[in-house]
Amino acid sequence: MATVSLGFNIDSPRWDQSTFVGRLKHFLNVTDPRTVLVPEEELDQAKALVEGCRAGLVPPGSSQEQLLYAKKLYDSAFHPDSSEKMNFIGRMSFQVPGGMAITGCMLQFYRTVPAVVFWQWVNQSFNAFVNYTNRNAASPISLRQIGVAYVTATGAALATAVGLNLYTKRAPPLLARWVPFAAVAAANCVNIPMMRQQEIINGITVTDENNNELGRSRRAAVKGIAQVVLSRITMAAPGMIILPIIMERLEKYTFMQRIRVLHGPLQVLLCGGFLLFMVPAACALFPQRCSLALADLEVELRDSIMAKHGDKVPYVYFNKGL
Repeated sequence: MATVSLGFNIDSPRWDQSTFVGRLKHFLNVTDPRTVLVPEEELDQAKALVEGCRAGLVPPGSSQEQLLYAKKLYDSAFHPDSSEKMNFIGRMSFQVPGGMAITGCMLQFYRTVPAVVFWQWVNQSFNAFVNYTNRNAASPISLRQIGVAYVTATGAALATAVGLNLYTKRAPPLLARWVPFAAVAAANCVNIPMMRQQEIINGITVTDENNNELGRSRRAAVKGIAQVVLSRITMAAPGMIILPIIMERLEKYTFMQRIRVLHGPLQVLLCGGFLLFMVPAACALFPQRCSLALADLEVELRDSIMAKHGDKVPYVYFNKGL
């Protein structure tokens, strides 16, 4: 085991976060679905080890591998803003097991309106957990706002799914299989901004390169949320677009017609295969620590920063959430 090197910083990224490949390696590590099975006690120990390392109190005999594994568990289970333990359903490490089950069922049970309604409701309930868990924790949201966001997003998903389901009755079968993706995309465009509306209304905290707070920006919030919406749609797209094509062709074979009862489990497993790669890939599309040029900020905030710092702060930084 390698000993802890002098000057080791546990918060320094292991991979270059300015590149997509570096971010992909980071999120492959953080979204590892195996971390969902780690006991709560071990997660708490990992948090204590990370916080101790930050304070310069590394336990004697600790190896660098142990510290990096503790940081992996910490990043997978604790919120980056508040350091609070996230509910396991909302963690990105649960996206593969949770998402594969729900997505597989949405793709399998798409023919009848009751089935479409039920599985879209299940999916939006799951999304509500994920969006609330991964919000920017510096912008609190009330229970009433959470309820409004949930009802609005579920309504958008159901309206899109049921409307398109009825519209595609006379269309080619493949189009009907793509209805769940259209509903998911439409709901994401509503659910995430609504769940994070406080950030849009009040702005989010922006800092300089050294993490010194500079103020709150609504434009930064809009940029961060837009990137999250695009990432979530990208996360779902390959599985929900390519898998229906695969199933449409497979179901024409005689052997597939004999095992109809296994079509659902097969789609769940195939969705899991897509999500294993797409969850980290979608999270890696944009830097977690997002930046915005000073010139693009609100006039009042820009003038305030320039009055205090002159031209020493060309960019501001903020956590965009996931």
